[in-house]
Amino acid sequence: MTKHVTRIDARFEALKKENRPALITFVTAGDPDPETSAQILGDLAKAGADIIELGMPFSDPMADGPAIQASSQRALKAGQNMIKTLQMVRDFRAHDNTTPIVLMGYYNPIYVYGNERFIKDAKAAGVDGLIVVDVPPEADDELCLPALTAGLNFIRLATPTTDKARLATVLKNTSGFVYYVSITGITGAAAPVVNDVHSQVKAIKAETPLPVVVGFGVRSGAQAKAISKGADGVVVGSAIVSVIEKSLGAKGEATEGTRKGVSELVKELSLALSAD
Repeated sequence: MTKHVTRIDARFEALKKENRPALITFVTAGDPDPETSAQILGDLAKAGADIIELGMPFSDPMADGPAIQASSQRALKAGQNMIKTLQMVRDFRAHDNTTPIVLMGYYNPIYVYGNERFIKDAKAAGVDGLIVVDVPPEADDELCLPALTAGLNFIRLATPTTDKARLATVLKNTSGFVYYVSITGITGAAAPVVNDVHSQVKAIKAETPLPVVVGFGVRSGAQAKAISKGADGVVVGSAIVSVIEKSLGAKGEATEGTRKGVSELVKELSLALSAD
């Protein structure tokens, strides 16, 4: 566990007092282009996102569904790389010093950048936490423990197939929050079954004092509200990324509807989660 109180810890504490779940939004850095992506990042917080997950584009995002894979491809095509992603966070921090940002993705781009350099630069840029989906707890020495030492939260995923023994391993060095993947498979797949999610979240909460958030398959305000019962937050990614994709012009360029569409969806989700 990290001894540092991060923006993530502070945000969950504040939400607990407000008695509402966190709205956690995911977008890929650099999608559909670096400039629009930076603007969307600012829009998310203004529209009601409590925590932002920023995807580090990668050419082979195996756990992601078609929408997020396509967003990664668009970002890479537009020239996005790790240096630009960290700069995006730095620029965001110039006007928003409270909304937590979690970098999410795969180990390869971090490894190429250099673990030590990445942790140092991510912390300096204003990143609060990391989700690296293909680094198991058995490799905690590689990235997780150095990240915790630097004051970054290291967030892990639990799935419907994570048994109790495995969960203990997963939770050992996890901090910030636990991300419960409500569907086995790729992101953005079928909608989760609400009752199953509630019982799984309860089981995880019995093993950890950390907030537990639910993601994968949440697409609407009503769904987010239903899923959030008993959880500390809801993650929405594929639905937002799909809005970006559908708004693009004939040449794949951002249009007037790109930022507008994202803001409208996030406002709808935020409103639904704030409702009694």
